[in-house]
Amino acid sequence: MAMYESDITQFLKTLKQERPALEAEQRQGRNLLWDKAPIDLEERARADESRVAQKPYVYSSDN
Repeated sequence: MAMYESDITQFLKTLKQERPALEAEQRQGRNLLWDKAPIDLEERARADESRVAQKPYVYSSDN
């Protein structure tokens, strides 16, 4: 007895057969966008301390 496979499952299986490097490409994209190096807390604190406060309405002509 054959198990049911949805159209999407069939599409994904076909896609992975046609493009075997697809999962590696997806991992590279994820690494590029989401996987970041740990934040240096001391450097972050210095950056926060050196930040200049912005005026509430930046388009005002009053300086």
